[in-house]
Amino acid sequence: MSSNIKSATVPHTDPARGANLYRLAIVGAGTLKGKEVAEVLSDRNFPSLDIKLLDDDESLGQLETLGDEVTFIQSVRSEQFENVDFTFFASDQECTRKNWRTALRAGSAIVDLSFTLEDEPDATVRSPWIERQLGHMLTPELQPGPAVVAHPAAVVLALLLLRSQKAGQVRRVVATVFEPASEHGQKGMDEMHEQTVNLLSFQQMPKNVFDTQVAFNLVSRYGEQSVPALATVEHRVLKHYQRIAGKDAPLPSLLLVQAPIFHGHAFAVHLEMKDVVDIESVSQALLGEHVNITHLAEDAPSNVNAAGQSDVLVSIVSDANLPNGFWLWAAADNLRIASATAVECAETMAATRPKGKIQ
Repeated sequence: MSSNIKSATVPHTDPARGANLYRLAIVGAGTLKGKEVAEVLSDRNFPSLDIKLLDDDESLGQLETLGDEVTFIQSVRSEQFENVDFTFFASDQECTRKNWRTALRAGSAIVDLSFTLEDEPDATVRSPWIERQLGHMLTPELQPGPAVVAHPAAVVLALLLLRSQKAGQVRRVVATVFEPASEHGQKGMDEMHEQTVNLLSFQQMPKNVFDTQVAFNLVSRYGEQSVPALATVEHRVLKHYQRIAGKDAPLPSLLLVQAPIFHGHAFAVHLEMKDVVDIESVSQALLGEHVNITHLAEDAPSNVNAAGQSDVLVSIVSDANLPNGFWLWAAADNLRIASATAVECAETMAATRPKGKIQ
């Protein structure tokens, strides 16, 4: 963040700030992430006085439910950010790039779910789950830099691998992550649906998002016209993992695969420990906040079972060919984890921001 932006921030004089109530804005409120952020804010009873739903022309006037109230989506204009304490950018990257500095100058703290700001000088890729796991405390800042929500796959891998170290030294990790269409938003979901329908009716498939067939298929790369490329997403997962987990965490060999699923990440993770460790020790090491070890077949991890949950579902089996090896099969709701991360980032920032008339 440049110094001229900091000096241009406008102090809020709303007396509601003294009552610990905050004004929020969700940019991209009509997106899958935007809707999930609104739901998590309600579920966690975030102390908000007002929530503005903002989006582009396609979603203008669309009705959305906020808690017990129904409101409509408004256009993204500079005046919409006046007196807003927290702005969640769940929009596409172009919209985030166009509007985040305006929100910052108006005095708003920025929470970025679009990954647009991940390389900005004062931005921090964050996961409060991992910060708690590592025992890190947030340094209070009067005007914090943008909080970039860590990729949900990076959060899951960091949580599992950091905890696995409690069972013993990890020698090697190999992870395959199965990517859902919802990571590409509603357009990705729609294209997979249309491809499925058109394949069954022997019609030409749309390929505007993935530029390849993803329905009834597994691919490790998209077509050349797809943005972002699957390799770019894979690089982001590893980069975010390293930023949140730290240098002492085991670094996984990672393969990202686009799966023919609409929603939820699935993970196949192979752990090789330095010494022989029993499976119960690994299970106990992984247990804790946001991790649910499943044993029954009907509760086995799947993207269906994980939908709507903040927990990561995990099952563990021993590697029959390696005495010190284990397979973890895990599933997690990608949108829920990203949105929960965003709201928890705002909660920690709210706890360090001054109360009353000075922001």
